[in-house]
Amino acid sequence: MQTVRDIAGEIVAREGGFVNDPDDPGGATKFGVTIHTMRRLGLDLTGDGQVAVNDVRALTRAQATDIFIAHYFDAPRIAALPNALQPSMFDMYVNAGANAVKILQRLLRDMGFDIAIDGAIGPQTISAADAAARPDPLALRDAYGVARRNYYFRLADKRAASRKYARTRAGTKGGWIRRAEEFLSPRYHLSDAAFQRRVAAWG
Repeated sequence: MQTVRDIAGEIVAREGGFVNDPDDPGGATKFGVTIHTMRRLGLDLTGDGQVAVNDVRALTRAQATDIFIAHYFDAPRIAALPNALQPSMFDMYVNAGANAVKILQRLLRDMGFDIAIDGAIGPQTISAADAAARPDPLALRDAYGVARRNYYFRLADKRAASRKYARTRAGTKGGWIRRAEEFLSPRYHLSDAAFQRRVAAWG
């Protein structure tokens, strides 16, 4: 069985090294840790009295892993959710913060659970998720994965600059979509034809 550190290590590997993409609202990023996160945590790794791009460059893989576990798994209480859901939720929380929880909460609302959509994992969300997972934990995981993929598609629908994260230059599935589908049963992966139909309106 995977440990939380195993999952965090996979997220770090998936996120990759240093990037500073002007189209990414997160700004300078390394191993998935953004400069905004480092400023919020006061991580002045270069010791020059400010948290800047050079501090992002100085971040180590081990430091990124520790940040993810403390601030993106433990702090939002992902461990309180069903085990089958935790890897995808953890990965999505790193990628989208509290929106990861809101995606789950909207899904649970659609399933008939009367819970708030507030981005916080509290007693209502935990109870609803446990009940939804009881018949088939993998079904809940897959439903969340599909909802997550749809969230990425909607972001790209609204913001043309984000489409490169959902579709490659070659027209195939981009990083966002592949990332969501890593946590989906193969039968729920979009075929190439289905993907092309979904993104056709982007031109």
